[in-house]
Amino acid sequence: MWTYIIDALLVIALILVVLYPRWNLRRSAKVIDNPEFARLIPTSQLIDIREANQFRIKHILGARNVAATQIEQSLNAISKHKPVLLYENGKPTASAKVARQLKKSGVPEIYVLKGGLSKWDGKVKEG
Repeated sequence: MWTYIIDALLVIALILVVLYPRWNLRRSAKVIDNPEFARLIPTSQLIDIREANQFRIKHILGARNVAATQIEQSLNAISKHKPVLLYENGKPTASAKVARQLKKSGVPEIYVLKGGLSKWDGKVKEG
């Protein structure tokens, strides 16, 4: 009997580990696809939240680099009057934490690129 209860708790824990980050991200930001992301770039702040070494190799044209690990120290440099577009390499894992911090600091509109840079089909700068 105890093994069934333990198994059930493990399944519930696994479901929470998988679903919580998605739910948490959607509370703070809207996940959008390439066309909508590209449409918003001219009127928004485009922020690459990967580490600087990854940014130097390749990034979306017009993006600035604010690593997820440095977001708290950079909150004053992000305007609360313009939408913020975030992206990372692939699935938005660090974006949830960054979006939550931006939301708490007063940024009203936050968008995350679905699939990240790996799925981006727009212009990039490589270097």
